[in-house]
Amino acid sequence: MKTQKVLILGGSGFVGRHVCERLNQLAVKMTVMTRRGSAKSVKHLPFVDVIQGNPHDPLVLKEAIRGHTAVINLIAILHGSENEFEKAHERLPTSIANTCAELGVKRLIHISALGADQSAPSMYLRTKARGEQTLHSIAKTKGLNLTLLRPSVIFGVDDQFINLFAKLQKVFPFVPLAGAKAKFQPVWVVDVAHAIAHCLVDPHTAQQTFELGGPRVFTLRELVQFAGIWSHHPRPVFGLPPFTSYLQALLMEHLPGPTVMSRDNLLSMRVDNVLSNKLPGLQALGVKEAQSIFGVFGVNESEIPLVN
Repeated sequence: MKTQKVLILGGSGFVGRHVCERLNQLAVKMTVMTRRGSAKSVKHLPFVDVIQGNPHDPLVLKEAIRGHTAVINLIAILHGSENEFEKAHERLPTSIANTCAELGVKRLIHISALGADQSAPSMYLRTKARGEQTLHSIAKTKGLNLTLLRPSVIFGVDDQFINLFAKLQKVFPFVPLAGAKAKFQPVWVVDVAHAIAHCLVDPHTAQQTFELGGPRVFTLRELVQFAGIWSHHPRPVFGLPPFTSYLQALLMEHLPGPTVMSRDNLLSMRVDNVLSNKLPGLQALGVKEAQSIFGVFGVNESEIPLVN
């Protein structure tokens, strides 16, 4: 691999930790910029340097990018106001791309989302799409080698998706579920990390968009059932009708603690979060066989009576 020094934005999060671990295996020098303290999840890796700063501050971002050969942007939010979505998914990627061009950093890898579309029903998907459009424009006019990755929901044994539903079923006797029929094609976080690392190695991935999904499509109800069986606390799952789903999401937005479900999440789930098969995927990025959720969590698929 050509000697590289990579800035990873969002590198201390769930996906970022795995990306850092994969690049560390490849002896790639990394800088992880975080707004949270010491980033203990990645600081122990020998090829990682951690810096603290706010990437939304243009001067701080510029100093962080300076001296690197590539930037990986993993920053995204799932909940928030329209302004917060625009800040994370549009204004920040625009600032990153423009700063890369100014400093002569040609390589940019950006994580978007399956279903990103400017006419999508949710703020999340619309702002993701507008961010992609802006990045394409900057890359074309300023000569950036841009790669866009669109993953479905990303899972792993240390995720906040399957584990969340597992924890809920340890506490509650049943699960009233909004968006129960929504479809997902979950992709393993390690496969995503390998795909991102491949993008750094293979210059032919520049100026391309890839869709990342696992080998099987699930409904949200099935994923919640899986989480319950995996955690040995299976509970009945009841799909809610549209209006009740809306009320549940509205209530969850205002509960204390991290938001589990929002009205915008509900709108996002109107669009199936599955591969379109119109764009290259994991195989084109060196992942010959995507891992299934059953294999990763050590569950025998034949023993799981999943029903729609």
